[in-house]
Amino acid sequence: MTRAPAPPGAALLPLQSLPIAGRWTVLLVASILLASALQWVRLPAAFMLGPLVAAVLAQTAGGTVQIPRTLFAAAQAIIGCLIAHSITPAIVVGFMHNWPIFLGVVALSVAASVAIGWAMSRLRIIPGSTAVWGMLPGAAPVMMLMAEAHGADFRLVAFMQYLRVVLVAAAASVVALLFTHGGGRFTSGYFPPVNLPDLAATIGVALVGGLLGLASRIPAGVLLGPLALGAVLNVLGWVRIELPPVVLIASYALIGWNTGLRFTRDVLAAAARALPQSVGATALLMAFCGLLAWMLVVLLHVDPLTAYLATSPGGVDAAAIIAASAKVNTPFVMALQTVRMILLLVVGPPVTRWVAGKLDRPPPDLELIRPPDLGDLD
Repeated sequence: MTRAPAPPGAALLPLQSLPIAGRWTVLLVASILLASALQWVRLPAAFMLGPLVAAVLAQTAGGTVQIPRTLFAAAQAIIGCLIAHSITPAIVVGFMHNWPIFLGVVALSVAASVAIGWAMSRLRIIPGSTAVWGMLPGAAPVMMLMAEAHGADFRLVAFMQYLRVVLVAAAASVVALLFTHGGGRFTSGYFPPVNLPDLAATIGVALVGGLLGLASRIPAGVLLGPLALGAVLNVLGWVRIELPPVVLIASYALIGWNTGLRFTRDVLAAAARALPQSVGATALLMAFCGLLAWMLVVLLHVDPLTAYLATSPGGVDAAAIIAASAKVNTPFVMALQTVRMILLLVVGPPVTRWVAGKLDRPPPDLELIRPPDLGDLD
């Protein structure tokens, strides 16, 4: 087995000298232990958060591994099918009746993130338009690519985006625990009987929908393609989505790993000085989104947890996993999350160009590094 070269500072990276198989073993064992502990305390999304934390620890200890793109795409497609399973005709009609409120809530959350990012730039906490890119909620890899293309420091954008993903996922899981008193366990066991024809149809939806999503080149297309195709077929009654628990657990773990492995030492070191301010800004944005959630409860009479997850400024796939792990209106959550992501793609570049034009942009003082692999939508 090929071993990674050991640099002079390898003593500080205990996992760096391990072969790839050894690193994977450490990551798997740590993920199982952490996920089991979180599941024992009945925390929703334990099978995502456990691997996510394990991946952060492994990455910072030199245990870098690569998530195969095919496996990660499959995980996203499976999550899309999971969401599609819960979409019914009644939900679609309800969304059509309330679309002005949906758009208003999304616009307010985006406006709040831009305002916070502008303030961070104005106070010289984060230079130029980088702060705005870092605060835009959701679609983290897309924001990183667009930030780099528009001259922002994508390393700080990466740090702010994924710090927010972790904080929002953790907070949403705790809120879900408080409201559901322990959602997230598979009530029928981890190995229930499987309907093979339905499973084959689900695989077909995931495959065809994922390929259509890739061909469309829209962000998160691998997730949104199966979601759209599966939802239509499910609403029409032509397909019954069948997803064994072990498949869902593996998908949760892949998404958690893919997020956690983004927290490299380079990214952490580049953003260390802005950590307190970034945490404070994220907390402020989360609080504002909490107010928007309260507004949804008042206006649409949805349950508080559904409203909180729908407005939470994290990633689409993380929101989907937490929503599926708790007893909430998952289609409602995903409708708002998806609309917000689409709006960000439209308003992101012009807004950040406006910020760059209003603020002096100091020359970059950090040596550029290659961006991490961008395969998810967190």
